Amino acid sequence: MRVVSGIQPTGKPHLGNYLGAIVNYVKLQDEAHAAGGECFIFLADLHAISQPHDPAELTRNTREMVATLVACGVDPAKTVLFNQAQVPAHAELQWLLNGTARMGWLNRMTQWKDKAGKNREGQSVALFTYPVLQAADVLLYQATHVPVGEDQKQHLELARDIAQKFNNDFCTDDAPLFTLPEPYIPPAAARIMSLRDGTAKMSKSDPSDMSRISLTDDADTIIKKVKKAKTDPEPLPDNEKELEGRAEAQNLVGIYAAIAGKSVERVLGEFGGQGFGAFKPALGQLLVDTLAPINARFLELKDDQEALDAILARGASQAREAGRDTLDATYRALGLVR
Repeated sequence: MRVVSGIQPTGKPHLGNYLGAIVNYVKLQDEAHAAGGECFIFLADLHAISQPHDPAELTRNTREMVATLVACGVDPAKTVLFNQAQVPAHAELQWLLNGTARMGWLNRMTQWKDKAGKNREGQSVALFTYPVLQAADVLLYQATHVPVGEDQKQHLELARDIAQKFNNDFCTDDAPLFTLPEPYIPPAAARIMSLRDGTAKMSKSDPSDMSRISLTDDADTIIKKVKKAKTDPEPLPDNEKELEGRAEAQNLVGIYAAIAGKSVERVLGEFGGQGFGAFKPALGQLLVDTLAPINARFLELKDDQEALDAILARGASQAREAGRDTLDATYRALGLVR
């Protein structure tokens, strides 16, 4: 079992990142470690430059993301934790795979269409080709499992298509070069929505800070944001079916269930018939109790630049070693001598 996943170091990580990705990083890290496998988690700083960015802010965000991941339980002793920029093989393999990837495949990427909008001609080439870099990110390490949300499944399918075509074009049937990675979609993966709009995902890019719970928020801020979260006037039902069509209520109950490790039905069994005047304080306190240790550990780590850089340097060294054979084999398969 070799798990590979990346997270962009843009903005402050929020509750959606924590419940949708980071919690599963910790779970997979422990599973892989117990099974004698490996887990690679990288900060996708090369992906971050596909759109306008502030260099100093990117550097700061990268270090803060390391602090956040470690505070949440990602253990550098169990996980290879690094940033892409320190492992040139990611960019090298992307270029080598660009000869296999097809324009039609990339044109069909839903996220390309969403991010480019109507101004495709004005977008960077990196934004168009970053799914090929994503493929390189996982194929470089012969990943067997890649944690993905529903919005990233298409990109993993592209990685598999690139790997399969490369194997068909440049390898023999009995000696394929690339492992075809399998998606890992946790059965209880939480889809956390905005506190201001239950139909939109919680996002770092939302202009309203009140739309999200940041992992660095203090207790008073968390309580305030939950108190002001959008709801409806109806009391909570005692069963999940009656939550349908109530996006904001579904979101808050879903957050409580995910944090508490309970089913939605069980949460409704506890709070059914009560209004949000009773439910919101309970949710706010649960979030405070859960996130307070993470916040405290983050504050300890975030200003220790030397320690954070050491974590990244050590992880990058391990990653460069782990990816060397695959990169060399790719050059050879293409007939390139270096």
